[in-house]
Amino acid sequence: MANLSLKEMTAQYSDLLRELGNIGAGNATSALSQMLDLKLDMSVPEVRLLEFKEVGEAMGGADQIMVGIFLAVEGDIDGSMMFLLDSPSARHLVNVLMNTPDSKEESFTEIELSALKEVGNIITGAYLNALSMMTNLAIVPSVPYITVDMLGAILSVPAIAFGKEADEILLIDTQFFADVKLDGYFVMLPDLVSYSKILSALGMGEHTIG
Repeated sequence: MANLSLKEMTAQYSDLLRELGNIGAGNATSALSQMLDLKLDMSVPEVRLLEFKEVGEAMGGADQIMVGIFLAVEGDIDGSMMFLLDSPSARHLVNVLMNTPDSKEESFTEIELSALKEVGNIITGAYLNALSMMTNLAIVPSVPYITVDMLGAILSVPAIAFGKEADEILLIDTQFFADVKLDGYFVMLPDLVSYSKILSALGMGEHTIG
């Protein structure tokens, strides 16, 4: 049984993780396309392992306003996942969903937040279903929680919760294209044991992360 650091394991299986991101984001794009009744395309996801302090910069700056949908994951693996959208992308999605005129309004009503939560629920569900099918692992998501805040504040919650175990997260950066570009980010917070389980389930052999 090989003992690898998180960075070593991610580097060794970068192609596999990129394929996982590609299939998951593809499923999410299909689900979102059906929900919006629009033809959507997506960019090839960029998969990166980053320290918490690097994530804000990778998404365009810690002080920008983002919409974050957070959920816990349990079953055969434990951890959590986030889907984040920048505020203009979230606003456009709401306007399409609710058939309202396009606007630049930065705040969201309770009804609009509920609609965004449902979008996040469907997108993360599609992603986790892809992961479950590829690994044959049972993955059960919790009820999602939604927040609108500066990116730095949103990321501080998982940073505190998971910082004792790992100070790095797996970031999957995907752009969706309809009539406008939507920037979406999947953030997987690696429970180290579960990360090993996922790679083992994908046929990479037994590994531990040390």
